[in-house]
Amino acid sequence: MEASESRRAANTIVLSDIHLSDAEPPRPGNPLWKRFRQPDLFIDPSFRNFLEYIHGEMEGPIELVLNGDIFDFDSVMAIPEQPSFPVSWLERRRGLNAEEPKSRFKIQRIFQDHPVFVQALRSFLLRGHRAVFVIGNHDVELLWPAVQREIVHLLDLPDELRENVRFVDWVYISNGDTLVDHGNQYDAYCVCHNPLFPLVKKGSRKSVRLPFGNLAGRFMTNGMGFFNPHVESSFIMSMRGYLVFFFKYMVRTQPLLLWTWLWGATVTLLVSLREGLMPAYKDPMFFRKRIEDAAARSNTSAGALMALRELHAHPAVFNPFMVLRELWLDRVLLLGFILFVSFQIFSFLNVFSPVSAFWFWIPLALFMPAFIFYARSVHSNVYNVQKAALRRVPAMARIAHVKFVVLGHTHREMHSNLRGVEVLNNGTWSPAFHDLECTQPYGRKCFTWIRPLHGRAGGLGGEGAIRAAALYEWRDPGIEVIPRMDVKS
Repeated sequence: MEASESRRAANTIVLSDIHLSDAEPPRPGNPLWKRFRQPDLFIDPSFRNFLEYIHGEMEGPIELVLNGDIFDFDSVMAIPEQPSFPVSWLERRRGLNAEEPKSRFKIQRIFQDHPVFVQALRSFLLRGHRAVFVIGNHDVELLWPAVQREIVHLLDLPDELRENVRFVDWVYISNGDTLVDHGNQYDAYCVCHNPLFPLVKKGSRKSVRLPFGNLAGRFMTNGMGFFNPHVESSFIMSMRGYLVFFFKYMVRTQPLLLWTWLWGATVTLLVSLREGLMPAYKDPMFFRKRIEDAAARSNTSAGALMALRELHAHPAVFNPFMVLRELWLDRVLLLGFILFVSFQIFSFLNVFSPVSAFWFWIPLALFMPAFIFYARSVHSNVYNVQKAALRRVPAMARIAHVKFVVLGHTHREMHSNLRGVEVLNNGTWSPAFHDLECTQPYGRKCFTWIRPLHGRAGGLGGEGAIRAAALYEWRDPGIEVIPRMDVKS
């Protein structure tokens, strides 16, 4: 596809956060373990119906922008029966690392377990429409060229249509009026340090540097199958909430949850600090070409792309206390210190005169109110992500010279106006539920439609043609417009 043609679109559809992963086999005697990942809850048939609907309602070619976290590489637990690469004991328990051959295996497994999704997307592309993959944090492994080639290969498109599939590093500009960005780059916990140069070198092997949030999901929630990673309220609770949840669901099936959490959190901390502080792997001979190529695929200039990158959040791993606090390890260390000091006081008293063990509990009881006060005062910063992204929207629009900005990542749908910029978020199509039994869906299947201002339009439409953006809910079948929601940045 010529560059000028790829910039043009009459109808652009944006959706995000589908989180396709491998299927979780049922566990006899433990039916709620990762219930949200079992095949009967896949959104694949709904996605197929959605593509059929927009094909019938809109004149094409339609530009479908899949705005990040379409795939969830971090949740893939499958291991090849006869791997052609080394697999560590940690990978066997928490999933493969983000190395190129391992990431390629993961996408093969995802496509194998989601044939309806794959066939639906293939049929859509065979009708002459096009798909743009904007890379998010959970599918950051799409940055591997071999993974991109594998997706095109598995879609089994004729040669003349292969250019209708595009992968962009983190931002895409559609028709000169819309900036599409997954949004994780404004989240300190989930920011990819440098999406233009995402690799780090470990000995002789290269790996994609995963954000802290990805590592927490992989090493912690992959081993705690009753917590749904697609719903923040599933794993961000008060102490009382955790206790109620544990005794209601886990005391019989996962009684050692505390140990699972502790070693998972410790591994997350160590790996995130080790990888986060490593220098990015760059080849100076291809530095300029890499930036120019990324800008061309994003439909912008190299200068604008680098300016947009300056808006990205500072990674949380450069603030270890911030990471400790999010993992609850700060409270573990503080409690350990209190126990140590109490024991030292008890031992000191024993030097002068034998005392009963009761004296160990006295200083402990004196310290505990301060510990409880501190523990109750600490709140997760995860919920501030949307505000951080919204504060940057006006600057993003000015740099890219657009009037619409479409985000994802937060799993919260919205449509508002910020200083003259229309900003929309598609929410999530992921298997997210309020309850562990997966009977109460979280959110709505929303999408953004940027369309010609006056009715239906044939052809591609010229770049910069007047368009309007709105947020819709897919009702399967049919769509319903969602009224704009006022928010403050």
